[in-house]
Amino acid sequence: MAARIANLFAQVSNTDATDPIPSSSAFGTPVHPIRHKQAPDTSRPSVLPISLPPATLRPLAFRTFTKKHNLTLTSSALQAIATFIGTHCGSGWREEGLAEKVLDETAKAWKKNGGSLIVPGEGSDLTNILRNIEGCMVGGRIIAQRTLSRQGSLLAEQALPTTAQARFGSLSRDDSQSSLGVTTLDLQDEEEDIRLKDPRNWLRVVDAFEQPQLTYNAAQKHFGSAGERPSLLSHPSRRTTLIRDRYQVVHQRLLRNEAFQTSTVAVSRSRSLQRSSSETVMAQQAYKLTPIANLLGRSGSTHVLLGLLGNSPTGTTILSDLTGSISLDLQYARPVPEDGAWFAPGMIVLAEGLYEEEGSVVGPGLAGDGGVGGTIGGKFLVSSVGGPPCERRDVTLGVSGNDRSGSAIAGGGFGWVDFLGVGSERANGSMMRNLEKKVWERQDSASQILGRSRMVILGEVNLDSTKTLAALKQILGLYAVEPAGQSPMTFILIGNFTRYAVLAGGGSGGSVEYKEYFDSLASILSDYPSILEDSTFVFVPGDNDPWASAFSAGAAAVLPKRAVPELYTSRVKRAFATANTESEKSAGKNVRGEVIWSTNPTRLTLFGPTQELVVFRDDMSGRLRRKRLRFRRFDEPEGPEPESTHRGRDVESSEDERTANRHGDVDVDRTIERAECAVPEPKAKDLNKPNLLCDLHTARKLVKTVLDQGYLSPFPLTDRPVLWDYGSTMSLYPLPTALVLMDPEAPPFALTYEGCHTMNPGALVVPGKRGVAQWIEYDARTRKGKTREVRI
Repeated sequence: MAARIANLFAQVSNTDATDPIPSSSAFGTPVHPIRHKQAPDTSRPSVLPISLPPATLRPLAFRTFTKKHNLTLTSSALQAIATFIGTHCGSGWREEGLAEKVLDETAKAWKKNGGSLIVPGEGSDLTNILRNIEGCMVGGRIIAQRTLSRQGSLLAEQALPTTAQARFGSLSRDDSQSSLGVTTLDLQDEEEDIRLKDPRNWLRVVDAFEQPQLTYNAAQKHFGSAGERPSLLSHPSRRTTLIRDRYQVVHQRLLRNEAFQTSTVAVSRSRSLQRSSSETVMAQQAYKLTPIANLLGRSGSTHVLLGLLGNSPTGTTILSDLTGSISLDLQYARPVPEDGAWFAPGMIVLAEGLYEEEGSVVGPGLAGDGGVGGTIGGKFLVSSVGGPPCERRDVTLGVSGNDRSGSAIAGGGFGWVDFLGVGSERANGSMMRNLEKKVWERQDSASQILGRSRMVILGEVNLDSTKTLAALKQILGLYAVEPAGQSPMTFILIGNFTRYAVLAGGGSGGSVEYKEYFDSLASILSDYPSILEDSTFVFVPGDNDPWASAFSAGAAAVLPKRAVPELYTSRVKRAFATANTESEKSAGKNVRGEVIWSTNPTRLTLFGPTQELVVFRDDMSGRLRRKRLRFRRFDEPEGPEPESTHRGRDVESSEDERTANRHGDVDVDRTIERAECAVPEPKAKDLNKPNLLCDLHTARKLVKTVLDQGYLSPFPLTDRPVLWDYGSTMSLYPLPTALVLMDPEAPPFALTYEGCHTMNPGALVVPGKRGVAQWIEYDARTRKGKTREVRI
């Protein structure tokens, strides 16, 4: 009350000489001050109010309040919000996404005030929140002011400006793309800001132990926080949760596929997978998944099952889902596509076939009928096995259209989920894409196209090898001679950093020698200060690196793997500090190079949720060959192959690849074959070489297997252990923009499958080629990579 009285007299005391009622003995001070009319501000956009029915707004309100914030709107509250949005957002409430931002801020303010789970329309609480939001709106858009928190949420408990104050001068800026989601990026609107000059300023490395631990809630059909704090020694129930979450993510992804969505006007057709050569041709109907427990009493019927491949205690191959398990008969099974992917225990697969119930149950032993939740009696005669179809990143995040504008959103996406802690697609995606466009345009004007958008990826950097050190000098020398400001943005060095697990007594040496290897690397890096001061170096360890290698002796250790300890990296950090200090003294640069010791796997984000690069080091292809299921080969001739009518969006293969396929007896998946591939191009004289065709085929099989599974380690936990509380860090859902699968046993490649550009740099020193070093150069601007070689 005292503040209001002070403001009242302050306004009265500032009246000018033109006041129509002057202060004098004949006239008393008016009870209410005279408000001076001001000319309307025509520069600000106006909104034409519309009548918005609550039923039209209900789906959007349900997705925002119920699914995202776990709140329930009453009919009266929905009516009040619909009236508010129709009045202040106008016809752009849907197309421009204005209503979603209003709904999101309303829900945040309601929860901030400690409101109940049910939002009533009666009372003054909701009315006050809407009134505060109205004071922050211009042209139907919410403007980020000082009253917005760091996360972009409206603080209803703080004193917000009134409507009159918001309209006459209290607004700081008109930014229709202000961040309204969870974010840790500090965005600036000034186009001359220094952060726009270098894309490296928007690069962030997220290691596995800092990544948000999310779990899929099948009841709410949404991702949420795991709730419990992750631990290295978690409860045994977390192992079951890890496998269940992985299955549920694949299951919901499969149900969102158009081949598994039933149409109300569809005619009943045969539910079978038809094959033509190595390509899967789906019949034009919807497929229905059958839970394994529902097979009981349905002997002789055909079904499609989704489950986890495994081995029973009796040694038979089984398929398990959340309802039970059943033995598989793979005698006449055909992989789909033929020799186009690997299938091994620990993978989630689709199996179609006939259920055959046992005539008599063999007692209560291991092969007996366990009922629901156990092993189902009988066996499943499998006719075809395939991986679950992959889902593109834009479909998962709900971004429709090929222009990546983010303005139109497809239903059912997870655009509001912040998977990496850098902001969600719906909150920051459109703004960050505009920022990315500005940065690349500025690079064009500065003639720095060749430099800052590149990422150099080096694999199997064995520091205990003199050939590797010589290759590093040669590669760094190539980039050091480039003009200033055009050096690559990032250098990613992937282990193993030693050929043997020296901490476990492998090779010669121990902990002291391991540190000396990094000291040798530091001396090499010190010779190229121009690269150190302008680039970010990221180190990803392998199985031979400490500390896990001390007891695993280089075998498959538990994932995710922690970074190389600081005990061994002090000299490398000192080399970067020296280069930065000399740069500041000589040129006065404020941009500093840095070195980051990350985990395996690790993720790099560029421009928030716009680009995501996953780096993973594992000898995956060798393990897949050892553990894969072996199917019977049928030599009967197939029918003539029809013309390609696959509805996939991959790029058609080049003429050289098609010619190479005709010259070799390699049966590859046509979907993967049409993928845009950057495996070293075969020359005309090399078309008849079987090794090159085999490398291309192996690369396609590896990429299809991993991306279809949506998981970096699709193996049993006994073969490749994973920390139970950190299982979500191994997930590839949504698909990243780019994926680095560092596997020295696989050929180097760079190809695109379902919008995810997958690369394998291979070993830095090429085995079998004397004096040749190879690596991958990834361009973040074009989102493509290419293999490079140099003589050492």
